[in-house]
Amino acid sequence: MDKINCPFEKLYPSELQRDDLYYMKQAYNKAIDAWSEDETPIGAVILYQGQLIASSHNMVESTKDPTAHAEILAITQASRFIGDWRLNDATLYVTKEPCPMCSGAILMSRISRVYYAVSDNKMGCLGGATNLNDIKQFNHHCEITSGILEEECKLLIQKFFKGKRNN
Repeated sequence: MDKINCPFEKLYPSELQRDDLYYMKQAYNKAIDAWSEDETPIGAVILYQGQLIASSHNMVESTKDPTAHAEILAITQASRFIGDWRLNDATLYVTKEPCPMCSGAILMSRISRVYYAVSDNKMGCLGGATNLNDIKQFNHHCEITSGILEEECKLLIQKFFKGKRNN
């Protein structure tokens, strides 16, 4: 069936688009929490079977742990919640494109869908600098969507680092 162009499509987004925006806003709120703790403002949430099961933000500075990225922490929470390291049918929403470490963890944990707000042409590994998801030899691949709440998330990151440079 052909898709009908509707001039009101942007005014009345599909239910799925509204849900995606809602969950990205949840990740954005976690990014604000990170900023309030003087952490790089990146937030992540994981949805599984219609339920929000994990949410986190970067905690690298407070934990002095380079692996304490929002995505890694959320994946750990989600795995504990469902009692399995395999997060098949889980959806990750994150405010910035995952780095090499986080992209690897996403693929290793078998997350099905990833939505990220801001692309990262320097360190992003789900389409920015490179795309680990495109490696054919890997036994798992995920659906990737970018750009949801992009301007707000980009502005948050830019303002955070501008403040850091001014100090």
